Amino acid sequence: MSNPPHGGVLKDLLARDAPIRDELFAESETLKDLILTERQLCDLELILSGGFSPLEGFLTEKDYNGVVENLRLADGTLFSIPINLDVSKEEIEASQIKPGARITLRDFRDDAPLAIITVEDVYRPDKEKEAKLVFRGDPEHPAIKYLNNTVKEFYVGGKLQAINRLNHYDYVGLRNTPAELRSQFSKLGWKRVVAFQTRNPMHRAHRELTVRAARSRQANVLIHPVVGLTKPGDIDHFTRVRVYQAILPRYPNGMALLSLLPLAMRMAGDREAVWHAIIRKNHGTTHFIVGRDHAGPGKNSKGEEFYGPYDAQDLVEKYKDELGIEVVPFQMMTYLPDADEYAPKDEVPEGTKTLDISGTELRKRLKLGLHIPEWFSYPEVVKVLRESHPPRVNQGFTIFLTGYHNSGKDAIARALQVTLNQQGGRSISLLLGETVRAELSSELGFSREDRHKNIQRIAFVAAELTRSGAGVIAAPIAPYDDSRRAAKETIEKAGNFFLVHVATPLEHAERTDRKGVYERARSGEIKGFTGVDDVYETPTNADIVVDLTKTDVRTSVHEIILLLEAQGFFGN
Repeated sequence: MSNPPHGGVLKDLLARDAPIRDELFAESETLKDLILTERQLCDLELILSGGFSPLEGFLTEKDYNGVVENLRLADGTLFSIPINLDVSKEEIEASQIKPGARITLRDFRDDAPLAIITVEDVYRPDKEKEAKLVFRGDPEHPAIKYLNNTVKEFYVGGKLQAINRLNHYDYVGLRNTPAELRSQFSKLGWKRVVAFQTRNPMHRAHRELTVRAARSRQANVLIHPVVGLTKPGDIDHFTRVRVYQAILPRYPNGMALLSLLPLAMRMAGDREAVWHAIIRKNHGTTHFIVGRDHAGPGKNSKGEEFYGPYDAQDLVEKYKDELGIEVVPFQMMTYLPDADEYAPKDEVPEGTKTLDISGTELRKRLKLGLHIPEWFSYPEVVKVLRESHPPRVNQGFTIFLTGYHNSGKDAIARALQVTLNQQGGRSISLLLGETVRAELSSELGFSREDRHKNIQRIAFVAAELTRSGAGVIAAPIAPYDDSRRAAKETIEKAGNFFLVHVATPLEHAERTDRKGVYERARSGEIKGFTGVDDVYETPTNADIVVDLTKTDVRTSVHEIILLLEAQGFFGN
């Protein structure tokens, strides 16, 4: 296999002799630590293995500025995505991070020492410029949201010395470094290899396009899916890898190989496509498939694409000689039912009957248990997807009721629990505000921060129950919009979330309060009481709004049941 696109040897930092790494391990135990995040771990793994060659560490300020402004490191080498070690002011102070310092980088999962960084510089990046030049500047871009909300305020540049490989406990046999893949290609006698990048399940169309690409170039196929961080909402990598394993036997014998890439995607469109090409060249492939809207995050809230459909193909083509890898552009594939075959859309004569199923339609069919035809996907692939994405009737959900104390939300929650238990089909859990306070949050007060913590604890429990297929009814006061939105985000990662605003007016809730809680709050005996001396932020995004001065508990419960029925949560 030829050298990487930067013209030098592969920067495999893991190839150093064991005695040297033993010495580094001993030294690492004497140094200050920095615990890496999940994205930092993905980046570190590919730096150490040579996947990001020619990088030997995290970018210094000169290299960072060169990549952001010109797609080049300070020495002129092509590299299109900034790879940064971001740290907070508190971490800088705690770990004494400064030029010349040596810091042990550790895995957040088990505290294992992975590498030592020799700090060259610590700098504050221009995030606004990075957002504009690298990701085109749209504030709705997921990478820009991550940059502004998650990435810390300082970057640390410096070279790395490897101590250990990251410990993985899933699909260990499918995780190959660039050197290992190159060796495998050599052993198999593969001279020309087409790499296929994916973060989605593969279906018949994907099999057809990769086989076409291989045949047209007289090459073999490397299915090289991303199993690091991808776009929020993507199908988990465990499901996807099972799909790839299921589809592999559908290739001609000896044509295709599956290997996993621990990449943290940025969804940076054309820049990301160049980055992907560099990575695949480092892994020993000679050709790289670049499709429509490659590595794009889709559309913003206005329905506008973040990138042009062929921006990625154009930019990789621009740098193809420097990259040293041949671009294989492809159009969307479409099914021709009369011929029972797939063809690129741009090659289909006008008027020819075609069939397609969009990603949205596929998700709908999975959720509702509807038929997925064999012309679209193989039965063994559909079986894997159905195991991980059962129909709505088997999915969990959370009904999250919010409202003033004594608004009637607890009464609705209890009645809903009884009704759902009568319905049957799944276990039902009830998380009343007072119960959670007593059992999970007894040490918390009623400050805004403590109230937020309490709601996030409820969200955590609800998410785990929802993930297991249960129905959850949560009924805290939840007065703050940001806390409710954070709870929704947590729970929706596990399943379905519905917000019910019990909008019974404060005056009625206080007038009918037989326990005298409002009276005690008015007298100052209870501090920070919602509706008295603390605010209730009225939801603007509730799925259902009920007011027990205008309706009753039975009707409110029926309205919730109708919503669940309309969403397909009950079988026929």
